[in-house]
Amino acid sequence: MAKLAYERPIINRISAGIPDKFGMQSRIRPIPQIEGLSVEELMKKHGSPLFVLSEKTIRDTFRSALKAFETRYPSVQFAWSYKTNYLDSVCRIFHQEGSWAEVVSRFEYEKALANGVPGNQIIFNGPHKTRDDLEVAIENDSLIHIDHFDELYTLLEIAGKSVTKPKVAIRVNMDTGIFPRWERFGFNYENGEAWDALNRIMLSGKLDLVGLHTHIGTYILAPSAYGMAANKLAQLAINLARKYNHHIQYIDMGGGFASKNTLKGAYLPGTDTCPTFDEYADAITSALINSEIEPDHMPTLFLESGRALIDDAGYLLGTVVANKRLPDGRRATIVDAGVNLLFTSFWYDHQVVPAVISSQHTENTTIYGPLCMNIDILRDAVMFPLLRPGERIVVPRVGAYNMTQWMQFITYRPNIVLIDTEQRIHVIREQENQNTFQTSERIPQYLK
Repeated sequence: MAKLAYERPIINRISAGIPDKFGMQSRIRPIPQIEGLSVEELMKKHGSPLFVLSEKTIRDTFRSALKAFETRYPSVQFAWSYKTNYLDSVCRIFHQEGSWAEVVSRFEYEKALANGVPGNQIIFNGPHKTRDDLEVAIENDSLIHIDHFDELYTLLEIAGKSVTKPKVAIRVNMDTGIFPRWERFGFNYENGEAWDALNRIMLSGKLDLVGLHTHIGTYILAPSAYGMAANKLAQLAINLARKYNHHIQYIDMGGGFASKNTLKGAYLPGTDTCPTFDEYADAITSALINSEIEPDHMPTLFLESGRALIDDAGYLLGTVVANKRLPDGRRATIVDAGVNLLFTSFWYDHQVVPAVISSQHTENTTIYGPLCMNIDILRDAVMFPLLRPGERIVVPRVGAYNMTQWMQFITYRPNIVLIDTEQRIHVIREQENQNTFQTSERIPQYLK
């Protein structure tokens, strides 16, 4: 029988199986398998840490969202938010499901084209589009969402010399009762700036105004805010029809739908507070169909949801490196996956669970990553069982933003694998190594 690791005694109230002050069970449910495949075997073959994506979850989630809106509104089109997760394999799954591409940079625009998305199915958002970016988007017949007056004036100048009439929409920011307001993007509704921009576009005759767009914020837990936003965009559409007899082709409600992750400081877990796709769809579609937009000219409803479509499909797997006691007596568990890989740990209290659990006895634990940085904390405080070095941990719901905002800092970025719908494993991004960086760096002659 192996000798047990020594831990100095500490007085700790055992709460296994007993609800905490919020009525929540402290019992931890391990995640030994992902889509029927062993976590241990995945890590033995592909290394630790490791990102895992489930194709089945991606497709099921997208179809659920699409159904929620299509059953409530006559014309719906999703556009995959590239910044949320622009791995080519992920993007192509969404495109196979019928999603267009929504991009916010030339890098993402070129990725969308390389993934086979026709130019006229790319929505180009964002506050920074160069003159060359705009010219390429016009040439490819893409939808350009204007963010500010300087961009509008540049487009008007380009359009005066272009054979192709640019297809444009304006992004509108507004008060929907959400704090903080996303005021830095687009034209304001309340002060008349948005209506001013629309009038300038219409009177110029140089641009083809095809849509109206808003993105009210991120991780929005109040569907009613979307209803208010849809009402205001509908009013702009009605005003255009009345003044210019011009009917827009689409209203783009952006994204921002919440996932089931729990925000730091939240009283209840995200699994309990996150609205369903049906609730978001009810709020948005009711506002549009009950507006005064003429029935024969109902615009297509565009949606750019990212987080809510991909978060549940992603997992980060890691390995325990060590345990120690902090001066205040709390346990500290160190794992090999840090905040450089799990950027969302700065605003989520991510669920962290063992792959296999040997005890239901838990104690207050801080889970640290491997970086030589004091901020490398995956969870500040969580009731967690003792895991010994070499044992595995699983962090679910990490599919959004972590694979686009991650950093090569101190450690190499790991493999990312996709489990397809037939439980086959595909490496869709290879682990970095020294050659990854040597090919891009240049050493001056005098330092050689």
